[in-house]
Amino acid sequence: MSVAELQALERAHAIPTYARFPVEFVRGDGCRLWDADGHEYLDFLAGISVLNVGHCHPRVVTTVREQAGTLLHATNLYYTAPGLRLSARLAESSLGGKVFLCNSGAEANEAAIKLMRRARPGGEIVVVHEAFHGRTYGALSATPQESKQAPFAPLVPGFVVVPKDPEALDRAVGPQTAGVLLEPIQGETGINVLSDELLSAARAACDRVGAALVFDEIQCGMGRTGTLWAYQQTPVVPDALTSAKALGGGLPIGALVTGERLADVFQPGDHGSTFAGGPVIASAALVALEICSDQPLLERVRGLGERLAAGLERLPFVSVVRGRGLMLAVDLLEGLSAPDLARRALLEQRLVLNATGPGTIRFLPPLVVSEQEIDDALVRLSALG
Repeated sequence: MSVAELQALERAHAIPTYARFPVEFVRGDGCRLWDADGHEYLDFLAGISVLNVGHCHPRVVTTVREQAGTLLHATNLYYTAPGLRLSARLAESSLGGKVFLCNSGAEANEAAIKLMRRARPGGEIVVVHEAFHGRTYGALSATPQESKQAPFAPLVPGFVVVPKDPEALDRAVGPQTAGVLLEPIQGETGINVLSDELLSAARAACDRVGAALVFDEIQCGMGRTGTLWAYQQTPVVPDALTSAKALGGGLPIGALVTGERLADVFQPGDHGSTFAGGPVIASAALVALEICSDQPLLERVRGLGERLAAGLERLPFVSVVRGRGLMLAVDLLEGLSAPDLARRALLEQRLVLNATGPGTIRFLPPLVVSEQEIDDALVRLSALG
């Protein structure tokens, strides 16, 4: 089926929520994609930080095939081992508490919002400018972006938005606060690294009043920054974190991970999901988590991130490079269009990138990317300038 035929199907039968590029991908391997015409692409988006282990990692594929041939689904009214093993591994790798498994990042943040409110009923939740926590109603209400929120008002009440300033955040937290929800590195709004001072202020303010501090690591976790969890490169340990995207190795999953203080806040019946922690996806996630926990891989991510950042700084159309590990963004020189550059990169150089705004390009290659592939991407980018 041609792209034109797919576009016709989309116009006739798909609700138009996506602005797609005119390319159909049919195969992936490592950091490479192939379209329906057999053309090869270099993927520096990884499905928006989903494929940290690369496309079709052989261990993930083998595990999924084996589990799919044994048991697909049983519901959480009964025990299945993969989800509980995954919960244990997630807790052991991070905060040491307990885990609620779900199906997406937005669902993980919804669970976190409910957890904070369950711990302090009626309390406000503090978020910061340029945050993105999802598109379901609670997560959207925690996402202070007018273009995303306005069409769907009225939103869930009780969210307080503050600047990314330690003193402003401290003033916003008081006895009325249930929790503070932060991305250590804001992904969707252009890879903005929150300062250690801001994170420390949030920790101190929450401790002062007994509120919960939750880190949204849906995009920045799972090794993306060069440690398994982004908080591990900061002076702050949150009370809970959320994970999704790369956790499933390419399959949809989310998780809320607590420390000990919040581990038993939820009680039976407080929250649930039909598909959460199913055996196929949980099995894939166990493999992905093991791969992304590998210390030599994480060390490579830090070194390769430095290599990519240095190369991006040399590009003549780049004004600013920021990020951590293999979670990077560039701001283009004034007057240049990031969406146009991303489109040209795809169609002219077969390099998969993403524009997060009018002047910002995001780089999220699989963590298994090689030095040669980073250099190749930089050559393709240079050809655009």
